[in-house]
Amino acid sequence: MFTITTYTVELVRDPFGILTGQRYEFIIDIEVEEDDELYSESGLYIRAIYNVTEETSALMKYELYEKTTELYLDFDLEDDEVAVVEAFCKEHYLEGNE
Repeated sequence: MFTITTYTVELVRDPFGILTGQRYEFIIDIEVEEDDELYSESGLYIRAIYNVTEETSALMKYELYEKTTELYLDFDLEDDEVAVVEAFCKEHYLEGNE
């Protein structure tokens, strides 16, 4: 499991009106215990895309990166970790409208 330390959220503009709903990009800094397979001395962050329509809201995509190297990590989060990211996005996406 990981701990969320800091984050940013931004509304992704759709100038062509192609996308349904509103999409928000989150950059979520996380701390991972040293014995976790995700651990990196460089630190980690999650880039998440969260979509909100009138009927639903959902995590569309997430990616893991090393902080200092910006290296993409081809790892999947556990189901409970994905649920934490989705709940976090649901709680904070409105901040992207400010």
